[in-house]
Amino acid sequence: MADLTELGACDAVAALESGAVTARQLVDAALERIDRVNGTVNAIVTLAADRACAEADAVDVARARGEPVGVLGGLPVAIKDNQRTEGIRTTLGSPLHEHDVPDADAGIVARIRAEGGIVLGKTNIPEFSIGANTVNRLFGATGNPFAPERTCGGSSGGSAVAVAAGMTPLATGSDHGGSLRIPASYCGVVGYRASPGIVPNEERTTTQTHYSLQGPIARTVEDAALLLSVIADRSGTARLDPMAFPFDAASFRNLDMVDLSGVRVATSADLGGVLVSDEVRGLFAQRVEQVSGLFATCTPSDIDLTDALAVDWHLRQDVFVSQYSERVGAWDDGVNPNVLATYNSALETPMAAIADARRRQVELYRSFAQIFDAHDILLLPGVSVPPFPWRHANPQEIDGEPVENYMAWLALTAALTVVGHPVVALPCGLDEQGTPFGIQVVGPMYGDHRLLSVARALEAAFAADPRTARPVPAL
Repeated sequence: MADLTELGACDAVAALESGAVTARQLVDAALERIDRVNGTVNAIVTLAADRACAEADAVDVARARGEPVGVLGGLPVAIKDNQRTEGIRTTLGSPLHEHDVPDADAGIVARIRAEGGIVLGKTNIPEFSIGANTVNRLFGATGNPFAPERTCGGSSGGSAVAVAAGMTPLATGSDHGGSLRIPASYCGVVGYRASPGIVPNEERTTTQTHYSLQGPIARTVEDAALLLSVIADRSGTARLDPMAFPFDAASFRNLDMVDLSGVRVATSADLGGVLVSDEVRGLFAQRVEQVSGLFATCTPSDIDLTDALAVDWHLRQDVFVSQYSERVGAWDDGVNPNVLATYNSALETPMAAIADARRRQVELYRSFAQIFDAHDILLLPGVSVPPFPWRHANPQEIDGEPVENYMAWLALTAALTVVGHPVVALPCGLDEQGTPFGIQVVGPMYGDHRLLSVARALEAAFAADPRTARPVPAL
């Protein structure tokens, strides 16, 4: 095999099981790739090379003895730097936590290790993982692998770049208002936001919420489903998360074969009128036209989620006070302004406004769910604008209209957080500036297996056309 870093996760697992490669060879190849390209994009901020090599050697020995080595069985995985890793520093992208080394893994990491995943290191995030541009004052910016001076998105930016750039076949992410989906769209990889409760988050501070979700980033839908099968709650043992529920997570390793000619598709360029650039609207219309003939039906939806951005702002305030109230006293003047602005705004918001937002959330959820009475999936763009220079915290304007705050340009993803339905961020070729263009594929709540199966079929259809195939960066 010429370049082991080109192997996808499922192919690498098959090669490990057949004896064609060893875990140590995969880890060595990943480390060599990191050494070659990470200096250009700054995706990996803490490397656990010695430990990864030792763990890979241990997996190889166990496999040679015929001992169980887990579903991942020696596969390298990168971990987002807001998820605790035992013995490997976890900074939250902040100088306030620069030297923090946890004494236990977060649940998502423990489940990966239990199935033989080898933790390569930690991936860059905005400070406290808040924002859609991966820049922080501790490690600096992570650049887009197709144009390093441009943003890779966020907050799971380092994870998306590491996967796109061949440093690792799999990485973890998390999602409030699009933190899995935005960087996946900007980097040409797959990100998956599952139905709430599928992937436990034992460290959440708010009980029933569509926020603080965790999920996989990979190069293909099948690879993302593989990691999902590991990080999801397989036996109902994640009792520290009140949202987690038991189900057969292993089923994600066996997606259905789907004939797209039987799939009913709804489309929306702007969810009823949220801020989306003319360029993205045009590209989305082109992509829909290219693939519309594959489906049983493909029709525009009249869904209106324009209220969802205001709802998101109030729900976000509620979550932030719960999450940060015990930490805010230790913050310095340089702390991430996105976090500070949301927290301070929350303290000035009447409780009645939060309650109104929660009632409106239920109404939006119910109206959105009705789409799936007559359709199997909804397609919409991944992000409202193409990747912009990372030196700007946010795009300065969209078609002449000022962007008011760090959430105003993120309604395409944040609105879906409000209604909570599962979403696949799927690569769909390049935009006019040569950076990846992505779409969101949305399915009914708790229809995750079917959604991933349909997305895999759609991915295969995209791969057959150079205009829509997953792009690969030339680093």
